[in-house]
Amino acid sequence: MGMLCSFIRFENLHELKRLFHWGPIIALSVITICSIMAIIDSIFWYWPLDSAGGSVNFIMLINWTVMILYNYFNAMFIGPGYVPLGWKPEKPEDALFLQYCKVCEGYKAPRSHHCRKCNRCVMKMDHHCPWINNCCGHRNHASFTLFLLLAPLGCMHAAYIFIMTMYTQLYHRISFGWSSVKIDMSLARRDPRPVIPFGLSAFATSLFALGLALGTTIAVGMLFFIQLRVILRNKTSIESWIEEKAKDRIQYYQTGETFIFPYDLRSKCKNFRQVFTWSGAPVGHGLDWPVREGCHRYSLTVEQLKQKKDKRVRSVQYRVIEYYSGACCPVTKGIKTFFTTPCSEEPRIELQKGELILATRGLKHWMYGDKVLEGGATEAGTRIRGWFPRRCVEKCLFDNGTDQTEEQKKSR
Repeated sequence: MGMLCSFIRFENLHELKRLFHWGPIIALSVITICSIMAIIDSIFWYWPLDSAGGSVNFIMLINWTVMILYNYFNAMFIGPGYVPLGWKPEKPEDALFLQYCKVCEGYKAPRSHHCRKCNRCVMKMDHHCPWINNCCGHRNHASFTLFLLLAPLGCMHAAYIFIMTMYTQLYHRISFGWSSVKIDMSLARRDPRPVIPFGLSAFATSLFALGLALGTTIAVGMLFFIQLRVILRNKTSIESWIEEKAKDRIQYYQTGETFIFPYDLRSKCKNFRQVFTWSGAPVGHGLDWPVREGCHRYSLTVEQLKQKKDKRVRSVQYRVIEYYSGACCPVTKGIKTFFTTPCSEEPRIELQKGELILATRGLKHWMYGDKVLEGGATEAGTRIRGWFPRRCVEKCLFDNGTDQTEEQKKSR
């Protein structure tokens, strides 16, 4: 009893709220449906007590389910690891190379990023995954990637069972005539094995589960290869994007500099071992990282500071000309705006006529930016940014560059 009480702490119970989100609900529903139907269909197709092959098939099926759920819950509840609140580098002069997070009231450690969903700076953040309702980062990167590997393998096994079950059951129960199909269910009564008759409802459910299994195999399998690719280069998805923006910045300004990603150890084996270890624990404490020879430990953070400065220079100021409620798919803003809403969990912001927006990026019918608020749009607790329809704003026209500079200065 004492061991049980020590395991079920308040923190564990508090983390259970992550399950009550559309991502985990859908993910666990798919796992449950495919697993239960695969177990039932394997009894129809390959009775586990009749042969060694049937027993191995049944044990493997159970094993897939256990390993998938184990890594899924590890990725969800262990979490990515967060930078301590108020964190500062050991050497005060190193703070010049780091970004400051006003929400966490501390500096962002190398490779860390602030997640608006988790409201914390995440160590080695890869992305925020809605399917586990948590970030993928330093501590749970291995578990998350193993889940992405095991889920397609388990679904392929389940899909094979669904196909073989439907084929064998229909082969014995359906006779084809010239003009009709006759379903003979008498075989179920002649079969001495204690199985449930495979009727129309069982066939439809197996077909539905087959669709889920195949869809999961394709979708999750693609995500696995994307994750494996960045792991073998010792990167994250965010860092891959930072590297692409570095090339764009250098090309745009023709600076002649060369950006080298500092954490690629130039060995796929070494990069792989940065995430996967025999103990299961990640390498390091998540605040400091080994860099390749010839690179500075703050090469990436310095590049991020340059990109942040460049982002402010390139931002364009717009004035709101039409009210927008902040709806994800606004019906009143046009059909094209409705159907091209960004496929992202990033927020939408409400717009009032006359407000000023600093747009930093955009799509054909949508834009992303910060509201220009009194006291500065980047102050802690007052920064409001997100997506909004392009038709709701118009570009501000100034008589000279001085006016624009003054407005932008107020917004920073």
